[in-house]
Amino acid sequence: MVSDRRRAIGIEGERVAAAWLQTRGYRIVAQNARTRYGEIDLVARYGPLWVFVEVKSQSSRRFGHPLDAVDACKRLRLARLAAAFLHARGLTPMETRFDAMAVTFGPSGNVDLIEHVPDAFGTSG
Repeated sequence: MVSDRRRAIGIEGERVAAAWLQTRGYRIVAQNARTRYGEIDLVARYGPLWVFVEVKSQSSRRFGHPLDAVDACKRLRLARLAAAFLHARGLTPMETRFDAMAVTFGPSGNVDLIEHVPDAFGTSG
């Protein structure tokens, strides 16, 4: 079971990531978008692209880099979630991209680092 603190860090990390993307021209279409297969952290439009973003947040690097958690299984799952999201809305998956973001918080709760990896992986893994 996820602790309340860990859940709060995840929610705040997604909020920070969405705001960061918006300042760079991304239009956030959905946060925590539910599909029958699970949840997508952020869905955005960036020009003609549909961008599906996996956000990983941590309060320290004690357990490694946050993006280490975006393994092959997670990438495959995100591709399935993206297809379900587009299909449910009658959209064709013409131009999609999968990004990953890491948000690291310091001991006082301030944002220490935001990392954005555009086109972090394709559907082939």
